[in-house]
Amino acid sequence: MNASILDLRYKMKDVLGVIDKNEVVVVTYRGKPRATLNPIHKQTRLDPTTHPFFGMNHPEQGDTSLDDLRGGRFRAI
Repeated sequence: MNASILDLRYKMKDVLGVIDKNEVVVVTYRGKPRATLNPIHKQTRLDPTTHPFFGMNHPEQGDTSLDDLRGGRFRAI
């Protein structure tokens, strides 16, 4: 969909309705394209138990796992 600056000012509800339908809106100024409005795709949340730092205070994992996750810059010292 193409929308002029005036459309954004006076018909923003219609423009947002088009964006809700996952369409891209091209904003024009004096008939020339100036910008695009893209819908935001919602990100899925990851399960925190799958993150490598989950359970770091568990005594069996200790400092060795933390050193492995930190990588090279802490080993260089």
